[in-house]
Amino acid sequence: MEKMELAEQIYNASHLTGTFRLRSGKQSDQYFDKYLFESDPKLLAAIAEKLAPLVPPGTEVLAGLEMGGIPVATALSLKTGIPAAFVRKKAKEYGTCKLAEGIEIAGKNVCIIEDVVTTGGQILLSAEDLKQHGANVHAVVSVIEREAAGRDNLEQAGLAFYSLFTMDELLAAAK
Repeated sequence: MEKMELAEQIYNASHLTGTFRLRSGKQSDQYFDKYLFESDPKLLAAIAEKLAPLVPPGTEVLAGLEMGGIPVATALSLKTGIPAAFVRKKAKEYGTCKLAEGIEIAGKNVCIIEDVVTTGGQILLSAEDLKQHGANVHAVVSVIEREAAGRDNLEQAGLAFYSLFTMDELLAAAK
């Protein structure tokens, strides 16, 4: 599937209009319901196919952020053969008490996987948490770059940022 055909399919499957409050607190009149494209096996496989070349060489663990980054990281792990870890917003307080479930992250080169990036706020928090648990975090890969502020914030924090689509590309695909 060509990239712009994929953009059109993501748009058709997940673009909503109305009034939405984003995680950043901002209001928006359009929203991409990521779970609509993440729950479609054909779309998710096509997304993983296109994301795979964006994963930096030397990546040893794909860290999917709770909750939307987890299906993307899983599909990308299947495509690339790179093991995945599933990162909680807060380490659970029972059982293993882990922040990151799955493959060990300590001492590994970890690439954070996210679905949609607006300001990058949760990514920055999770990157710091992962580093405190011994991970070497230098890059982030996402499906949708909603706002340039996210890229700016991530790059200012020293994280390389790669996205499959910008919001403008998805909107252009609909036309």
